[in-house]
Amino acid sequence: MIEKPALVVMAAGMGSRYGGLKQMDPVTPQGEILLDFSLYDAMMAGFDDVVFIIRKEHRAAFEDLLKDRAGKHLNIHYAYQELDDIPSGCKVPDGRTKPWGTCHAVMSARNIIRGSFAVINADDYYGPSAFLQIHEFLTSLPKSESMPESFAMVGYRLPNTLSESGHVARGVCRIDKDGFLTDIVERTKIQRISSGEIAYEDEDSSQWTPLSEDTLVSMNFWGFTQGFMKEMIKGFPGFLEKAQNENPLKAEYFLPYVVDKMITNGDAKVKILPSQDKWYGMTYHEDKASVTAALQSMKDKGLYPEVLWR
Repeated sequence: MIEKPALVVMAAGMGSRYGGLKQMDPVTPQGEILLDFSLYDAMMAGFDDVVFIIRKEHRAAFEDLLKDRAGKHLNIHYAYQELDDIPSGCKVPDGRTKPWGTCHAVMSARNIIRGSFAVINADDYYGPSAFLQIHEFLTSLPKSESMPESFAMVGYRLPNTLSESGHVARGVCRIDKDGFLTDIVERTKIQRISSGEIAYEDEDSSQWTPLSEDTLVSMNFWGFTQGFMKEMIKGFPGFLEKAQNENPLKAEYFLPYVVDKMITNGDAKVKILPSQDKWYGMTYHEDKASVTAALQSMKDKGLYPEVLWR
């Protein structure tokens, strides 16, 4: 069991819009993948243990990829997101093939992690400051199990998270005057429109509504205590029951859903850690060229060594 702050990497998805297992796609001439940069930044921030949430059939590929790179410097652990990993007495609906969402993914690590933990996606570039802030937050948490629970989320300026290749889905954050999250509103179609403004399309009316350039959004970079793991596990049977009745084949148990419930009930406070770093990801296959150019530029400026792992 891992006692000190760990990094959880959600890597079980295949990236349907991108095509293929994009977590393994090289983005530099040295053969590095986007994940290499997150692992490097995590290591430099002070993380020692990384838990990969993967599909069981991908483990050999991940082990082969990491053994001569991050695996030489970090303690690598694996947990499997399995469709049938559900509480006793529950059953998988007939015809269901996909797992149960991001909460279900993180819960896969429940028998590995005993302390606090950060959560990221495998296919996003978050920037060094995000890892430094999250690690500092997790290592400075009080030891007592006080309520409300103290969580954190890295917030990115919306313009720094757009794709040049198409629209993106983002969690738009609402924040109080003290810098704590009040709620997250999911917007599934955000892009720059012909006027030059950033806007989202309303799913019901198909009208475009502008968003401020200063809007902070969630990129699924969280810092949690063990209290969050316990809350996810406690709420999972209720989610499954509701899913069985309302949307048995596609319902997903999302991290923001549990976070929002805990905030509403007064069980948690979520500190927003603002990042000025630019997010990079490969939502679309066409994004790869710009990601490669950006990472090489950072290497040229000395922000990263020419070869990350030696």
